[in-house]
Amino acid sequence: MRPPPLFAMLEGLIAAPSVSSVNPRWDQGNRGVIEQLDTWLSDLSFRTLIQAIPNYPNKFNLIASLGGGPEGLVLAGHSDTVPFDENRWRSDPFCLTERDSRLHGLGTADMKGFFALVIEALRELPLDKLQRPLTIIATADEESSMCGAQALAGLGTRLGRHVVIGEPTGLRPIRSHKGIAMEAIRLSGRSGHSSDPSLGNSALEGMHRVIGELLQWRGELQRRYRNPLFAVEVPTLNLGHIHGGDNPNRICGHCELHIDLRPLPGISLDELRGELEGRLRALIEPTGLELEIERLFSGVPAMETPAEAAIVRATEELTGQIAGAVAFATEGPYFNDMGMETVILGPGSIDQAHQPNEYLGLDQIEPGIRLIRELVWRFCLAH
Repeated sequence: MRPPPLFAMLEGLIAAPSVSSVNPRWDQGNRGVIEQLDTWLSDLSFRTLIQAIPNYPNKFNLIASLGGGPEGLVLAGHSDTVPFDENRWRSDPFCLTERDSRLHGLGTADMKGFFALVIEALRELPLDKLQRPLTIIATADEESSMCGAQALAGLGTRLGRHVVIGEPTGLRPIRSHKGIAMEAIRLSGRSGHSSDPSLGNSALEGMHRVIGELLQWRGELQRRYRNPLFAVEVPTLNLGHIHGGDNPNRICGHCELHIDLRPLPGISLDELRGELEGRLRALIEPTGLELEIERLFSGVPAMETPAEAAIVRATEELTGQIAGAVAFATEGPYFNDMGMETVILGPGSIDQAHQPNEYLGLDQIEPGIRLIRELVWRFCLAH
């Protein structure tokens, strides 16, 4: 057996729902995508392992390997997509639709399309002559918990040395990205009749003080840290959501704020969170309000792969572009923590990710396939 033609693979992957979300209403398993990839890579003689993710029912990774020895190339990506609003799509999100020289469908760019291009690129290569191992990895839940990438470390085996994660970068290599943390800040006070402020303790007024402290801290962080490799060269802090109180004539007894932190490489998420908590506790303690800070998810560290790494130099040479930096987060830090060196490089545009009518341009397909073949030749087939 051989894998089906490229467009048939794309159709099959897009048709298999694999939404991941922190909201249980939207969250789905990814087994359908994993089993298709398992079949097609097995047809190319890869040894495959489907890894169940502990504590995440119906979530799976696929690790497919060919050849043996040290070093080797890993081509990796995530099998899940974000939720979608069907009313804003011009076509069925689960039906691959060609329109205006673009292939539309949920996951075409972010990032099921990458796997189809990988298999198409491998189809004509002499895989029986590999000098170094080639590994294909498809993970679960990159769009929500990152549990798939985190579970890879539990395998206890060396997966390779040089990693390309096929997130949509327009086939431009990326060697660095910011981290991300999302925190909920909750203040509890005492409600009461608004006619007499002494009857209560306003959590909303306390949150006003918190917001002022956060904006001051953001300014200090941005003066302290800077990296010109990034378009936004400072760490960012966004005030994304706030809710408090229930009626104008009641003193607000509870207020909640959600923030988004994006640190530069070299800034520890744990240290950043410790600094945040220390400042807010010192601020709120004299007020008599109760403070609670909750991590909305575990967070993703920033990533930086050295400019001199072999995979960085190779992708720069093959694309003719200097490896850059982006603000969005990926699974790259988890691969680097396992002793690998990672570049983010794939077809499609990040501008299409998480958008209605997501698409992969037809003009990205042949260059993407050619680039994958050249990487496999260089790291796995060449003497």
